[in-house]
Amino acid sequence: MSPKKDSQESARSSTVTVKKSKGFTDEERAAMKSRAQELKAEARANKEKADGESDVLAAIAAMQEPDRAMAKRLHAIIKASAPALSPKTWYGMPAYAKDGKVICFFQCAQKFNTRYATLGFSDAANLDEGDLWPVTFALKELTATEEARISALVKKAMN
Repeated sequence: MSPKKDSQESARSSTVTVKKSKGFTDEERAAMKSRAQELKAEARANKEKADGESDVLAAIAAMQEPDRAMAKRLHAIIKASAPALSPKTWYGMPAYAKDGKVICFFQCAQKFNTRYATLGFSDAANLDEGDLWPVTFALKELTATEEARISALVKKAMN
């Protein structure tokens, strides 16, 4: 044998056989698939929340004064009082939902030709007090007193 051929054979014979890895186990693949689905769901939820926020802001911007100013302030109060609520439009008006169910909403006076705007709460809001309780409130002006009451109502609705 030639010296070159002899060294190649000795190199081959001294190579340690490495057992090939099969890759990930079925459990690991299932866990990765679950995590990927979770990430996609989170991304969808974040996109929907961002889209909802922009829809609400566009609906508010389309309002005339003084409804616009009131809606802007309500939006800020509700977001601060209940950050878990997702902004969305409901019948073209700003609304705030939990798990897809509208908890509270704003209706401007001008769109519905009424003498006052309203802040309403759906049946999903936990405002129950005995056999009778208000679920819609007329809004003529927002002062610190009304803002504090609205904040308390929104927090109570979330419980």
